[in-house]
Amino acid sequence: MKILTRAELEQIVKLDTDALSVIREGFVALSAGHVSMPPVLSMAIAEYNGEVDVKTAYIKGVSKFAIKVSPGFFDNPKLGLPSLNGLMILFSSQTGLIEALLLDKGYLTEIRTALAGALAAENLANPEIKTVGIIGAGAQARLQAQALKLVRKFESLQVWSPVPEETEKYRNEMEVALGVPVSAQTERRTLVETSDLIVTTTPSHMPLVEVDWVRPGTHITAMGSDQAEKNELAPELLQKADCFVCDSVSQSESLGELHHAKVAGMAPETVAELGSVISGNIKGRQDENDITICDLTGTGVQDTAIAVYAFEKAVGLGLGNNIE
Repeated sequence: MKILTRAELEQIVKLDTDALSVIREGFVALSAGHVSMPPVLSMAIAEYNGEVDVKTAYIKGVSKFAIKVSPGFFDNPKLGLPSLNGLMILFSSQTGLIEALLLDKGYLTEIRTALAGALAAENLANPEIKTVGIIGAGAQARLQAQALKLVRKFESLQVWSPVPEETEKYRNEMEVALGVPVSAQTERRTLVETSDLIVTTTPSHMPLVEVDWVRPGTHITAMGSDQAEKNELAPELLQKADCFVCDSVSQSESLGELHHAKVAGMAPETVAELGSVISGNIKGRQDENDITICDLTGTGVQDTAIAVYAFEKAVGLGLGNNIE
């Protein structure tokens, strides 16, 4: 069995086109029915504003599969600690024996989530965009913006955060990282009304984007709602959208934005999976004025795809410690 640390994984797994292709293939396999993926096992630890998710998937024909344990404790930044942590265990698909322990502390989850956002934009956003709006100013807000650069050029970025003191730090860091002007917005409505592409990255329990704020042609990627009580988009917005896409229909119905739209009686008429849009089996955006939405709840197939990719790169480079 091989043990890989976060430092080693950071050396070999980056926000790049190679990793993007791996996640793209995972989504296509899921929508094609080539994946065995059980529902997410989730446990809330409400008194500490925490949760723990367990995700897994087997991709047909792939020699290994991952089981991921992912804690999220959202008051941790007040203690100077990261919100996310966790690890992945990689098993042989043939024997069930443990092949590797990936002590990534949430790094691989952060990367695969950001790459999923990039794929959503690549397949649903207008080809030409000028302004990106990010709601949230944490780690994923940074990574989503950086991953977006893989698939779209943009002239400026603006950010709003429910924790206002985070926005100035975000602005300073991301202006350097992205090489474009970054501004801090004090009003969510202004950010939404003036952005061509919006990414929501919060654990909010109430809608942050209202239906009448969104102008024609906008694309929205919502990636914060991965529990039944979380909600970033007004339910009416899903019904108004010309195209609503999710990573997994079953997960979005139970954990994501689709869950809230159904409860409110405002579910969209049609729902597609991102993998079907990527493969061309389902049309996504059909007009430059379409409003498109992608709801990302985070799937086990993404975890298996990124874990196998990391393991194979590590083996090729001779990284990691081997133990009996």
